Amino acid sequence: MKKSDTSEGPSASELITRKIADLGDWRGETLARMRNLVKKADPDVVEEWKWMGTPVWSHDGIICTGESYKSVVKLTFAKGASLKDPARLFNSSLDGNTRRAIDIHEGEEVDESAFKALIREAIDLNTSAKSKSAKKVKSSARA
Repeated sequence: MKKSDTSEGPSASELITRKIADLGDWRGETLARMRNLVKKADPDVVEEWKWMGTPVWSHDGIICTGESYKSVVKLTFAKGASLKDPARLFNSSLDGNTRRAIDIHEGEEVDESAFKALIREAIDLNTSAKSKSAKKVKSSARA
């Protein structure tokens, strides 16, 4: 009798670590640095692996994704258009109604404290949206 494969495979965090290592250049270093800042801003962040190999950081919903292209590392905030960005970190996907992105080119630095503040604001937005939907469910159940 053949045993079924019970192993689930590598975790999302392991896959992200592999992707960073596989990039092997400034893009991997940049993605690793930004990943570290996300974790510093939110020690409870959940790392996910979606859409055929895209790192995703979530807390009560998607905070942002981390994509790497030939000339840029792109951090796309799922609800970026709803976030205050006084440091003007968003420099891509500015025309949409929902998302905003930060494109980081080789040699560029991102203001760490402003980035962590943006992460925390995205979490607050996700948490408040989740709280509002939970209240709607409770009030409709009473009716």
